[in-house]
Amino acid sequence: MGWFTTHTRRVATGDPEVSRELTPELRAALPPRFEAVGETLASGSGATSACEVVGAALAHDGVSLAEALDRLAETAALVGGTEPSFSDTQALCVAWSEATLGYLHSLSCDDPLTGLASLAHLRSRVSEVYRGSAPDDHALVVVVAPENAHDDVLSRSMRIAQVGDTARTVFSSAATVGHVGPGRVVVLAGRDERIGRRVGLLRDLLLGADRQARVWIEGLPETDEGAAALLDELTRV
Repeated sequence: MGWFTTHTRRVATGDPEVSRELTPELRAALPPRFEAVGETLASGSGATSACEVVGAALAHDGVSLAEALDRLAETAALVGGTEPSFSDTQALCVAWSEATLGYLHSLSCDDPLTGLASLAHLRSRVSEVYRGSAPDDHALVVVVAPENAHDDVLSRSMRIAQVGDTARTVFSSAATVGHVGPGRVVVLAGRDERIGRRVGLLRDLLLGADRQARVWIEGLPETDEGAAALLDELTRV
């Protein structure tokens, strides 16, 4: 009987004499990027947070979701002689999916799930404003609608798409409505005497569906570089 088989079987049966720390041999046998997951599994603490980190990291590495799940299963088998828990599997899948969508979002003019303009496209439109007219002629209307932590990716995307659709009904077709971050929509709109009334209407419509939504106007900075910094800041509001 091999060492790994004996070790994992003892851990699974709860032998109190077995160390809850990874041995150098076991650590070396773990799949790439799964050292932290293995450590948390061995210590008996929850591995959900570690799985979120590794899921995003593997997506950035270009590792497929199927391979990521295979590595998680291998880690759970090596360390505990069991299959991964549902919560750990879900955490890895959600983090991998969100990181992948974020990458696609940065490449595309539209967010693939919400249909709203991507942050990259919104930045491009703002730059066009600086090249073609004075920034005082435009403003950013910011909407922050806090997300439900229990919603899945699809539910969150449908909710933000509804926020975007509401914004489109209030502002002219020339306005660009973009999804800039979790629960955050920014509208690049012409600044005239009606913008205040439009923002008030948008606020009223959104508060009818979500009393936690916040809406306000941000003036454009004097330079394109300043506008890019402002958009970056708005993604973290």
